[in-house]
Amino acid sequence: MNPILLEEKLKSFFLEDIGEDDLSSRVFPSDHESTATVKAKESGIAAGLFLFEVGYRLLDPRVQVTVLLAEGASFSSGDTLVKITGPTRSVLSGERVLLNLVQRMCSISTYTQACVKLLTGSNARLVDTRKTTAGLCMFEKYAVRIGGGFNHRNGLYDAVMLKDNHIAACGSITSAVAEARLAVGPLVKIEVEVETEAQLREAIRSNPDVIMIDNQSPSTIRAWRELVPPTILLEASGGITVETLAAYASSGVDFISMGALTHSVKQVDLSLNVTTSRKESLV
Repeated sequence: MNPILLEEKLKSFFLEDIGEDDLSSRVFPSDHESTATVKAKESGIAAGLFLFEVGYRLLDPRVQVTVLLAEGASFSSGDTLVKITGPTRSVLSGERVLLNLVQRMCSISTYTQACVKLLTGSNARLVDTRKTTAGLCMFEKYAVRIGGGFNHRNGLYDAVMLKDNHIAACGSITSAVAEARLAVGPLVKIEVEVETEAQLREAIRSNPDVIMIDNQSPSTIRAWRELVPPTILLEASGGITVETLAAYASSGVDFISMGALTHSVKQVDLSLNVTTSRKESLV
């Protein structure tokens, strides 16, 4: 994760939440110190715990953070994940922003790992999509990697994806791929979305790097797989769930993309609680 971008993101999140000042924390004098712990209230896979270190360093360098679990490690309800000590004002001011981010990242890594396990025995790789939360793409895609998945495009800037609207506007798959090749460098991957066998055959003639078959059953994809030369990678996408994931994995595709990895996960429940508190000079 880009450390410069990470700090800029956290700064903007803190500015949005804290604004001029954390009014609630004014009840504490500046020399009031607390120790707090971040605990799990359910099981999951750790992702993003280091954000507590980075975030509190930005808010107040006097806050000391100890992360007790490695990224990608599993945790159970009741486990202590992070220990935090420092000025009470700062500890509480950073609580909500950091918890929100880490809870979401842990939820994505937990769900991704569960999905990846369903692909055991196949050659298919699980990838995410651009169906991420605005402003949180970097965090969510990192969590997918921690869960054992792979990132598809990070954005519009790192690969060409010719979807139905691109093809309609160009007039055909053949024209869209040809125009894309003229517009980008030879090292940029070109992927084409298809929904019918006729589109698949046209896409194969255009020879893109990847063909994505959208909204088709595993049995249909298995039949179409025979048409695709080994030089073109094949992706399955569209409405794929944990219930159908294994069937798609056995269809012979190289990639399975799931928007659900990032757009509809249930938050893993974490809490930050003050355990000891005292007033003393922090000088």
